[in-house]
Parts: sequence; C-alpha cells; structure tokens
Amino acid sequence: MSCVPVAGDDDGACANCGKQGSDTVKLKNCTACRLVKYCGVDCQRAHRKQHKKACKQRAAELKDEQLYSQGYERPEVDFCPICTLPIPLIMGEHSVFAVCCMKQICNGCNYAAQKRGMRGCAFCRTHMPKNDANALSLAEARAAKKDPVAINYLGDQYFHGELGLQKNMCKAVKLWTEAVELGSIDALYNLGVYYNGEGAKEDKKKAVQLYTRAAMQGHAESRYQLGYFEGDKGRYDRAVRHFLISAKMGDKESVEKIEEMFTGGLATEEQYAEALKGYQGVVEEMKSHDRDEAKRLGY
Repeated sequence: MSCVPVAGDDDGACANCGKQGSDTVKLKNCTACRLVKYCGVDCQRAHRKQHKKACKQRAAELKDEQLYSQGYERPEVDFCPICTLPIPLIMGEHSVFAVCCMKQICNGCNYAAQKRGMRGCAFCRTHMPKNDANALSLAEARAAKKDPVAINYLGDQYFHGELGLQKNMCKAVKLWTEAVELGSIDALYNLGVYYNGEGAKEDKKKAVQLYTRAAMQGHAESRYQLGYFEGDKGRYDRAVRHFLISAKMGDKESVEKIEEMFTGGLATEEQYAEALKGYQGVVEEMKSHDRDEAKRLGY
C-alpha cells in the first residue's frame, strides 16, 4: 500500500489491513507523518517496515515547514517598553538594561529621559543601583518572584562572574534552565551558546535543538546560528533560508553572510538583494529622532 497524505478528517482505511473507518472502528493518524491511518497498534507495528522510509521523509518535511514558517517576528522583550519600537541588534549596543525593573530601554529613550532631567530609571523612575551589591540584591528579589528575565540575568552574572559573584557555570546553567521553563527565549539562546562550546564540553546537537526552539520564537541571533551550522555542513540552501529570515529581522551579520555566499556562488543575486532590502527596511523602521540624537552624541 502506498503512503499518501491523509485528506481532512476522512475515516479512510487502515494502511495495513485495509479496514474502513466506521462508528465502531476508529482510525488514528500516524502521529509522526500523518500520511496514513491505522485501526490499532498491531497494524501500525506490522506496517512499520513498509512505511518507515516515507514516514521519516514526511516527518522531516513537516519539521522543516514549522522551522521555516515560524519566528519571523521578534519577541516582546526585544521592544523598548517606552517608545515600543524594536531595539536594533546587537541590543546591548543600542540599549541599557534596567536591573530595577528588568527592562531593556533603548538609547533614544534613555537619552530623552536624561535630557528632561531624570536621573533614575527611564521606565520605573527607581534610582539606579549604587554598586554591584545593590544591583545583585534587586535582581535576586525579582528572581525570587519567578521573573524569567531576572533569572536569566542572574545566570549571565554567574556565567561571566560579574556583580561580585564567583564564576559558576553549573549555577548559570541551572538558572537558565529555570528561566526557559518560565518562558525566557534569551535563556534558550544562552544555553545554546553554552552547549556550543563556551563553558561546556561541546554538544552541537543539543545546541542546535536549543537554537531551533529560540529561532522559532523570533530570536534573530539563534536563527543566525542555525544558518551558520547549516553552512558549515555544506547545506547552503538551508543556510540561506535561515539568514534571509534573520536579515529581515535586522541582523547585519546575516546580510554579510549572504553577501559572502553570493560572492562565492553559493547564493543568488536575487537572494542577496532580498536580504539587503529586508534588512534596510527594518533598520529604517527602528529609527527615531531620539535614537539618532543619542547615536550622534555617543550614547
């Protein structure tokens, strides 16, 4: 029996024995590929050898459909909470992190607040921490309330040995794992970096899994990493697809990668033009008078 896609919710027939679905015979899809249906576990097992190749191929296709159709929009944490515009990448170069409220505030809004005489946090008006101990206390208080941003932030501090903390990779991983469970996309990326060889014995497979989860939720740097992995394996068509997505989210390195691939004959002129146009368009959308002024003044 050939394997063909299941049409809608049709009862159809069991791929192994041919038994038709009915009120008494409930057929279930093969959960991996949804190409065929079975009347029971015994038939599914009996048909496995015949179905395995088509199932594996279709399951991979479905996985790719998800991978390349999701994650086109950056997550909410990438947007300045004041002007509501996405913060340019690399975010750390275009924003300040307020440990008091765990908000990433763009340089434009931070500059505008200072211009109006504000000396505290531009978002919550709290006085900025006087020292590392004060900053650590604020972060720990937020983390105790299960704030995923705060927990991820603490993981960063343990990873780099900052805020007076001793470097502790195990503690960092534990905190990042907790932050992931609470919904932190940045923590997914941080764990990906960790298993990519920065601080741990390399586990490329695990790193790719983590980058994939983050990329499908709009994490541009994770998407870039997936493109890099694919290119490293010589799967250039897949690499370009990833780089196109992250380029259109404002990632300059992705544009440069596609340009490099175009020059080397691994990407088309149309793909490079598409990446450049998408990147330039989103960069224009992220501009504001205050951001331009902050950049001019060296913020």
